[in-house]
Amino acid sequence: MATVTLMSDEEAAGIPEVAAVFADIRAVRRSDVINDFWRGLAHDPATLKRTWEGLKAIMIAPGPLDPLTRELIYMAVSVTNGCSYCIHSHTAAARAKGMTDAQYGHFLAIVGMANQTNALVTALGIAPDKAFQVS
Repeated sequence: MATVTLMSDEEAAGIPEVAAVFADIRAVRRSDVINDFWRGLAHDPATLKRTWEGLKAIMIAPGPLDPLTRELIYMAVSVTNGCSYCIHSHTAAARAKGMTDAQYGHFLAIVGMANQTNALVTALGIAPDKAFQVS
């Protein structure tokens, strides 16, 4: 259950800063859909704008990682943080960017293995090998 109401398009139209971000989301994504995440953030227009601008810079703008790899990283962090909303949102985005069922299965195996070995090395208190340290 949300801790805020989700701003409607009618409400957003009355707040120029929110209307501008919603319009940009629609234009960039080439979709009329505004996800509930953005509708919840809309009650704080400054946070809405800052978050959308950051997301565009990291996830949409050209960069050295391809779009599917970016989504897989976002999914892995979301799984580790236990964010159901982000897991679903970015899994859908990864599928839209071409992720296959086989890739998804392999991704889950990697995330599970990383979480297991991270927990083990943390419990054992083993410091990184000197060979892994940047000098």
